[in-house]
Amino acid sequence: MEEEEARPKRSTPELGASLERMSVEELEAYIEALRAEIARVEAELARKRAVRDAAEALFGRRS
Repeated sequence: MEEEEARPKRSTPELGASLERMSVEELEAYIEALRAEIARVEAELARKRAVRDAAEALFGRRS
């Protein structure tokens, strides 16, 4: 138990980093962080697609 307390809490690991040394709780937190990031990326993608679609509707589609 002292080992866990002595070990500093890690921030979210870099994408593709080794997961072996992460605890169950750390892995669950990592999954939640990844889900939040996916939602953020999907929202930005939807926003950009809407802008592109509006531009195509106004100016026509580029070849």
